[in-house]
Amino acid sequence: MRTKMQTYSVSDELNRTFGIPGSESRKEAENQAWEEYNAQILLDARKKSGMTQTELAKRIGTDKSYISRVERGITIPSISTFYRMISAMGLTLELH
Repeated sequence: MRTKMQTYSVSDELNRTFGIPGSESRKEAENQAWEEYNAQILLDARKKSGMTQTELAKRIGTDKSYISRVERGITIPSISTFYRMISAMGLTLELH
């Protein structure tokens, strides 16, 4: 016996949940997604470097709670702080 599979449109679901592309609600959702993505990248990079939040905080002149907020996507670091974090972990960033 074969069951008929239903099709599912990801685009339709995104539109229902976050609004149509270009809408303010969709832009807001996209920005939030990028912020969470960047927070995860920083968290993964710190762990891969073998540093604790406290060690990274000391290297960039802040406290552990700031690093924690950044890694949870609560606080968005300035570009200069982002580069200091990357550098403190011994990493570089290339833009193409």
